[in-house]
Amino acid sequence: MPAAKEQSPRFKTVQTLKLEYAPITITQYESTRTGMRVAVVDQKGPKVNGYFALATEIHDDSGAPHTLEHLCFMGSKAYHYKGLLDKLATRMYSTTNAWTAVETTTYTLDTAGWEAFAQMLPIYLDHLIVPTLSDAGCYTEVHHIDGAGNDAGVVYSEMQGTQNSGPELMDLEMRRAIYPEGNGFRYETGGMMEQLRSLTADRIRDYHKEMYQPKNMRLVITGEVDHDELLQIVDAFEDTIVNDVPRLDAPFKRPWTDSKHTPPIAESMVKTVRFPEEDESTGEIMIGYLGPHYEDHVAGSAVSVLTQYLCGSSISVLENTLVEREQVCSMVYCQTEDRTDSTITFYMSSVETERLAVVEKRFVDLLKEVAQKPMDMNYMHDCITRLRRQLMARCENAGDFFSQIVIDDHLYGSRSGEDLKQVETLDDFDLLLKWTEKEWQDFLSKWLADANHVSVLGVPSKELSDKMSSEEKARVKAQRERLGEDGLKQKAEDLKRALAENDKPIPESLLEKFQVPSADSIHFIQTTTARSGAARKMGKLDNPTQTIIDKDDNGSPLFIHFEHIESNFVRISLSMCTSSIPTELKPLLTLYLMNFFTTPVMRGGKRVEFEDVVLDLEKETVSYQASSERGNADMICIHFQAEVERYESIISWLKTMLFDAIHEPARLYASLTKILADIPDEKREADGMAASVLLMVQQLPGSAVRAQSTLSKSLYLRRIRKLLKTNEQAVLTRFAALCKALHRPENFRLLVVANIPALPSPVSAWHALLPPSSLPLPPLQPLDDRKAHLSPAGLRPGHTAYIVPLSTTDSSFAVLSTRGPDSWTHPDLPALRVAAAYLDAVEGPLWVSVRGTGLAYGTAWRWAVETGMLTFSIYRSPDAFKAWKVCKEQVEGFASGRLGFDRFALEGAISEIVLGMASAEPNGASAAEASFVNQVLRGVRKEWGTDMLGKVRGVTQEEIRGVIGRYMVPAFGAGTANMVVTCAQIMQEGLVEGFKGAGSEPAVRTLESFQDDYGLGGDDGDEGGDDDEGDDDEYDEEDDEDDDREDTPGSGDDA
Repeated sequence: MPAAKEQSPRFKTVQTLKLEYAPITITQYESTRTGMRVAVVDQKGPKVNGYFALATEIHDDSGAPHTLEHLCFMGSKAYHYKGLLDKLATRMYSTTNAWTAVETTTYTLDTAGWEAFAQMLPIYLDHLIVPTLSDAGCYTEVHHIDGAGNDAGVVYSEMQGTQNSGPELMDLEMRRAIYPEGNGFRYETGGMMEQLRSLTADRIRDYHKEMYQPKNMRLVITGEVDHDELLQIVDAFEDTIVNDVPRLDAPFKRPWTDSKHTPPIAESMVKTVRFPEEDESTGEIMIGYLGPHYEDHVAGSAVSVLTQYLCGSSISVLENTLVEREQVCSMVYCQTEDRTDSTITFYMSSVETERLAVVEKRFVDLLKEVAQKPMDMNYMHDCITRLRRQLMARCENAGDFFSQIVIDDHLYGSRSGEDLKQVETLDDFDLLLKWTEKEWQDFLSKWLADANHVSVLGVPSKELSDKMSSEEKARVKAQRERLGEDGLKQKAEDLKRALAENDKPIPESLLEKFQVPSADSIHFIQTTTARSGAARKMGKLDNPTQTIIDKDDNGSPLFIHFEHIESNFVRISLSMCTSSIPTELKPLLTLYLMNFFTTPVMRGGKRVEFEDVVLDLEKETVSYQASSERGNADMICIHFQAEVERYESIISWLKTMLFDAIHEPARLYASLTKILADIPDEKREADGMAASVLLMVQQLPGSAVRAQSTLSKSLYLRRIRKLLKTNEQAVLTRFAALCKALHRPENFRLLVVANIPALPSPVSAWHALLPPSSLPLPPLQPLDDRKAHLSPAGLRPGHTAYIVPLSTTDSSFAVLSTRGPDSWTHPDLPALRVAAAYLDAVEGPLWVSVRGTGLAYGTAWRWAVETGMLTFSIYRSPDAFKAWKVCKEQVEGFASGRLGFDRFALEGAISEIVLGMASAEPNGASAAEASFVNQVLRGVRKEWGTDMLGKVRGVTQEEIRGVIGRYMVPAFGAGTANMVVTCAQIMQEGLVEGFKGAGSEPAVRTLESFQDDYGLGGDDGDEGGDDDEGDDDEYDEEDDEDDDREDTPGSGDDA
């Protein structure tokens, strides 16, 4: 780390912002030598995050911005070794990453603790400002032709996988329609494959010289930062590059702000885009509008409120009408983008292909209807106040939230800082609360209802899929013929030389210069635990928080675990065991979670319709959710976040949703339709389907995780929906039986996270959840044991291998599974964690041997103590067998001692574990949840993570080699591991042949053959297609006599 200099850093303070609504300060500095900006967002916590943003405008599809993002990691003027940055990051409790969007390329440095961040910062900046950008780096990373005549290159392969996807084609078509030639927002910054094939290294260097100037960069750093040391480090870095960059007063056209503004959309238009897809049943719709200018902050806030009003939840007019009532799509949502002129884009998913045009017109007409009717001003005010609450809640994790705000300011804001100053207060919301109904109607009409727009209909096409495949084969064949045998040999030699130049070994003496900081420099957040009711059996506690709980304890038998943190909000979670649910009912859990917050209830002796339930919940909460429990996926978790003063009200709502819900066929049918509409998309994801098949094979039907998987719900829930139409009472009886089995106090474990002294009745308020009977509660149910649901294949892996060909992928994905440690205190777990981190590391053994050679995009080890399984996955491979074979050689090499461990990489593996812990607990709320998971769900000490860090630091190389031999080598054995490979149909034969040659006997099966109906019989035709043809309106909900609610939108998070 550079030593402190006698001369003061040559930086001036541009502004210091102290937020009125959160304990956060944002300070912005500017270099007087180069114009580089540094913005620091101060916040307590173990993480320091850096976002190094450049405004990157380009007027072609060459992909220069995207290729630079990759090439900057290949070495720099002072550190000219490929992989050095990532190897150092791995040792320094850090990870690096980057993204290229239309308007920016942003590099990230994710670090545990300031000391490690301070060491990494100047090295990272050197790679960005003065990268090597060698011919060899461009050749391997951007595009080349290999010895077989195939096009390759990291960037090229990435775009090959995305360029012709439906969302990518639709987005590009929309931008081409909205933005004219010469407008930077029009172009594909990732690069079109056709242009990547001809992109030169000189063009990339020229673009770097133009855009990667310090005056076009802003460093956004969040966390506990030493400002003086930060400025000294950046000042010392500028000493090394000041002669390599343009002078501060050199002419420079600032991207975006100095370019021509976007003209208004001249006329509304509907575009149709075909995308390659085997399943032609459903398509997508995008509808885009130009919004207010960036500097009009009040209008920008008004757009956020208005889109919340229109499609913020299941009761909003767009979602409620198009999804809940008319059921023409599975979801309606809106995304806004801050640009010089903002964009407002609505998306509708899973629309029947033949109805795309009709549904698009219905959406546009519906917006006009809303603008012409009276607006619900009470609800509009609810939207404003809820957005304010959500913003204040997000401030408790300021890094994620404010980084994007500062980046947008860098791209489009005034250099004086006046635009960024707007975040200091929430005055915009106060002003919007004073808007009249007419002002809102005029605003809606101006920007949406009466505004010109561009609609894009995404149409799936099997014909296009076949055509593109044949055209690509013909192009590659012609390329091979053009090159000939000699030309192909030359290409192979060119690639070999480039790889040799890129992969020069990094001298150990260079790595030794950097000392790994002590983990003591990382400030982990501490919480205080207290217990009441059945939770007291876990042990007696003596602390100030427990004293508060004891004073209010009225003898409640409920299991309540409290965590005290500094916060303005209370977070309540109810975790429920599912073991008491009969196996044949467990596939209904997906429907249960979807329906939990969108059902009518009885409240105060009166029926409350589901729209009003959602309306009231959103008035009182920041968020609410029903999902699987993070710490034990076989359990169910109901979660609320609200202001502290709403504590007792939220408990009341929890009781209502559990015990006073009305299960109506119409609501269940609407929820089923949404679930089933998304299943085709889930089945298109080849990696997800490999995991889903493995789940079906390794777990018994009693597993709640298995019961909720795609391959269970796709068949079972389709038959349930059909049964609902022919025998609704049968479905209602099943659903009621599930709820009765689940909603028992003996299944409950409650977590309350808050500033506990601020809760008026922390324990006694929970009396409302108890049954009216004075009889004692049954004993607390044991936690769900996921190992109890392992199938014979899960208990004794081996001789189970499947190849599952899919029409929706052009690649292959593999997942292997074997037995692993089955206890959180297992003596082998520390060494196994180090081994996995070592093998998985960026620029580590598997990265170099698999990703570095193009055999796969990535690999990963995952250990699951809950099931005692260890899995290894190969992601997006042109040949999963070849990737598997190389990985097997590497793993066996380390186990046998043929391959030695790199001591710096081992340091890095331990640092990665430290970073993982800090990333899991970046703020008080997540630290509190981790405490609950450790103590209650895992049955270990609260300090388990700290204990584990001590153990991994003591692991020896022999212990690592031992666990690789005991656990990881068996993952590649036909008799000791289960294997599932999903792949393109044309790969099936080659993969079967390869794995058979290696001693396995893979069976080829269709994805549908793994589905399970859990004993719910039905016709064979149920497995696909629409089971409701000609009868779509049977469960359309009737309009209320009072028609106002139909057009009253909701707000907030989808539950």
